[in-house]
Amino acid sequence: MLKIFAYILCLLFVSVTHAQNKVPGKLNVFIDCRVGCDFNYFKSEINLVNFVLDITTADVYVLLTGQTAGSGGVQYQMNFYGQKQFKKYTDTLIFNTFPNATPSDIRKSILQYLMLGFSPLVAKTPYAAQVKIVMKEDSINARPPYEHDKSDKYNFWVFRVAASGQYNAERVYKNSVLSSEISANRTTNKLKAEFYLNANLRNSVYTYEDGANITKYKVRNKDYRFYHNLVKSFSDHWSYGYQTSFSNSTFDNYKRKLFFSPAIEYNMYDYKEVNSRFFVIRYGLDVNNVTYYDTTIYYKIRETIYGHRFSAAITLNKKWGTFNGGFYYRNYFKSWALNAMGVSANTDVRIGGGLSFFVRANASLVHNQINLVKGGVTEQEVLTRKRQLASNFNYYTSFGLAFRFGSILNNFVNPRFDGYAGF
Repeated sequence: MLKIFAYILCLLFVSVTHAQNKVPGKLNVFIDCRVGCDFNYFKSEINLVNFVLDITTADVYVLLTGQTAGSGGVQYQMNFYGQKQFKKYTDTLIFNTFPNATPSDIRKSILQYLMLGFSPLVAKTPYAAQVKIVMKEDSINARPPYEHDKSDKYNFWVFRVAASGQYNAERVYKNSVLSSEISANRTTNKLKAEFYLNANLRNSVYTYEDGANITKYKVRNKDYRFYHNLVKSFSDHWSYGYQTSFSNSTFDNYKRKLFFSPAIEYNMYDYKEVNSRFFVIRYGLDVNNVTYYDTTIYYKIRETIYGHRFSAAITLNKKWGTFNGGFYYRNYFKSWALNAMGVSANTDVRIGGGLSFFVRANASLVHNQINLVKGGVTEQEVLTRKRQLASNFNYYTSFGLAFRFGSILNNFVNPRFDGYAGF
């Protein structure tokens, strides 16, 4: 029986190996998608290339990144890097999707530009004769689909209104959340203006059973926040502006908090390169006028406090992988001991072949919790997180290695049992 089983496994291995042999003459492509892609759709629609899983075997490496545009849509950047016999080839395609574009619309746009980017290279393969280019006659002189309409009655303004509810329960716990938000923003190359208003109401009920005694503990937290941001750019590297907000939070002990912060920002790179690299340094002043619900640990029920903040952030999207990280520091002028600082780093580095390394980490030192309520906390408040508690640090980290090996090809689409209930 064992010999028969081994024989069947050998037959299966040989059949799968033959089924995945590379088709001679096809372009080998490796797609590094940083924005979420439907690879099954790409493989089904593009038959003139081989999709490979190992970057070292690829004839062309494609890096796809994206940034949210002012309209609410996404601006995608597609970088093509030739390898092996095409190593001198590079190209960049940039395109936008509409804010109301469906996932189907988005994947069709990505597919179209992938095929456009592959075309010059496919033309150098034996499969060039099988390529057919079709263009509708009425589209030759048409206006580009994403060109701004000068008769736009909204003048680049984009509005959004949303409301949501959430409810979950079990035998000893019930929780409900109601949220709403309204936003308006206008974004151009020179000026960005944002207005945002949101409100949340959270109700939780904890039930304690001790023999015949049943105790219910209710936690109710609410908050709202109005936020406004205005940023003006005056060069390819410099910009200045301010942020201001008016907020309330029972959890944070803020009955009323008015915040204003003017700031200046410098980008080491041109802002036009945001999809590939981004390194900004920002400095600003803080003004906080606060009225608290309860007396704080510094015996304040209301106060105006001044401070400043510094931050730096970097994002790199390269062939070797992705890195984004940042650092911030802020303190209040009345006491430099009242400060907070933190760092964060997220990276995915392709070491070679199918081996890659990833790390996610952030950590903060907190010494500026001036809003904490005076007095001790009960066990119930600790367990239910009814209000903010003292802590001088917080951190999170995860890291690891990933190694992919086996067949270098990945042209097949087989959705059987995907998302099957019960498995």
